[in-house]
Amino acid sequence: MSVSRSACRTMMKAIRVAQFGGPEVMKVEANLTIPKPSEKQILIKVAAAGVNPVDTYIRAGTYAKKPALPYTPGSDVGGVVEDVGSEVTNFKKGDRVFTVRTDTGGYGEYTLSDSSLTGVLDDKLSLEQGAAIGVPYFTAYRAVIVMGKAQKGETILVHGASGAVGLACVQIAKAHGLRVIGTAGTPEGLDLVSSIGADVVVNHRGDNYTQTITEACGGSGPNLIIEMLANVNLEKDLQMATQRGRVIIVGCRGTVEISPRLTMGKELTVQGVMLMGSTAEEWKQMHAGIKDGMTEGWLKPHIGHAYSLDEAAQAHNDIINTKGATGKLILKL
Repeated sequence: MSVSRSACRTMMKAIRVAQFGGPEVMKVEANLTIPKPSEKQILIKVAAAGVNPVDTYIRAGTYAKKPALPYTPGSDVGGVVEDVGSEVTNFKKGDRVFTVRTDTGGYGEYTLSDSSLTGVLDDKLSLEQGAAIGVPYFTAYRAVIVMGKAQKGETILVHGASGAVGLACVQIAKAHGLRVIGTAGTPEGLDLVSSIGADVVVNHRGDNYTQTITEACGGSGPNLIIEMLANVNLEKDLQMATQRGRVIIVGCRGTVEISPRLTMGKELTVQGVMLMGSTAEEWKQMHAGIKDGMTEGWLKPHIGHAYSLDEAAQAHNDIINTKGATGKLILKL
């Protein structure tokens, strides 16, 4: 008679945060009870967990919604289904899966997730790549397609294209027939953005880089701009965008002062994105789009660096203080 691994084991290892603060507040605990799924939950044996900037904001206590302490960070994982709740019918033990959000945190050997925020991982992708799908690709799909309303033949500027969300935006935009301009701040980042299909790559640390982008658009500017650092770039985006262009804000790390007049003459639209604000119908649309990307082969997550669970603090430091992002950071379990 076979016995499941979770039946053999009752304890697991995971990161716990007992107080908000710097990366050092994350501690590895080795004797935590493996959780059991409720009716609609899935128990996943985690192979890798994604590290996202929002994880650092939550850990620091600066995020709008704070978890109850202590908690385990992490929302997107790649792993294998270990057990399912009594009402779960679309997943079974042994399925390879990825999550967009977890109920008990992803930085650990096991996690619980809601079946509605979990997807089947295509066999073409590794479990490590599975940890790089959830937040980056769903955020990118929401920014480019759902909120940005990208249309075939338009020009999109992905401002900060070498990070996990930026790379996902480039792949999604190319798959939907857009002309893509991607920016990065290092030679490695520029090479990466070019290698995944961007039509034009621009160093956003270079002199007069906005002029280069405008010239690449034939002088009219991009139709759609996906912005990863609005506190630094928003004014430039408004100056570059074409008539009735759209600026979608994915990331911001501070305040910015702009003149609303920059939006008036060209009748520009500026809109923010919050993934967890999606409606049920939008989740359905995003799940379908991501599944198509895996099936058609254009969804190819790039792992920038892999850390051990013990190196979680270093991963949090690196994702905020990097001089140039090059893909997704993950923790390997």
